[in-house]
Amino acid sequence: MFTFKRVSPQNSGYLRIVRASAWYDLIVTAGFATPWTYVLVHRALSSLGAFPPADTIQTLYANLMGSVVVVWALLRLFRTLPLHGLYDGIARVLFASWQAYALTHGAPRILVVFLVVEVSFGVVQLLPWPADLLRGPERTRPARRPVR
Repeated sequence: MFTFKRVSPQNSGYLRIVRASAWYDLIVTAGFATPWTYVLVHRALSSLGAFPPADTIQTLYANLMGSVVVVWALLRLFRTLPLHGLYDGIARVLFASWQAYALTHGAPRILVVFLVVEVSFGVVQLLPWPADLLRGPERTRPARRPVR
């Protein structure tokens, strides 16, 4: 009934995953990219529970993060490469680490939802790489016939 084809960084299924993660990032972080939109995001997040009041430095860091993630997402959407999936997977390991750290230090529990998404996209983007790296260039080239 179900068939699972191995996803390789070189096939179009993998590139669809890279694009899906880019769309997710764009949708979730676009509101952080400007001070004006961050005010709206901050209000929405504050309504979900205890959230520190916005100040200038918090807004600055939110805008820096939002701007970088939006640009990174646009690159993955318009110039999708397998290598972008590898780098995005590595970035997601870092983001998930900092989210887990924040959760253990009292961050609002809504962060768990974003942590699950980070880990999920990280795993599906990193999982195909070790097999391809182990194969190495010699294993990916066609075998040469012995000369007689």
